Amino acid sequence: VIKLKILLNPDKEIVKEVRKQLIRTGGYCPYMLIRSPATLCMCEDFRAKIADPEFEGYCHCLMYYKKNRILYITKQQKSEQP
Repeated sequence: VIKLKILLNPDKEIVKEVRKQLIRTGGYCPYMLIRSPATLCMCEDFRAKIADPEFEGYCHCLMYYKKNRILYITKQQKSEQP
């Protein structure tokens, strides 16, 4: 079983700067050239990457990181689930 987790960049300075830029752009990704509903943060491109179970990495602006966590469930644990 693969579980995913979306994290903020651990570098607080990057997060702080991206948030300032998001305020400046009205919520649009500051690193996308076109402003449209698809580029509102969290942008459509990153949401599509999140849907890919193989993808692990950052969004364009480095604000968010998708981390895959692989969990193994034993037969006993499976039988104990409701």
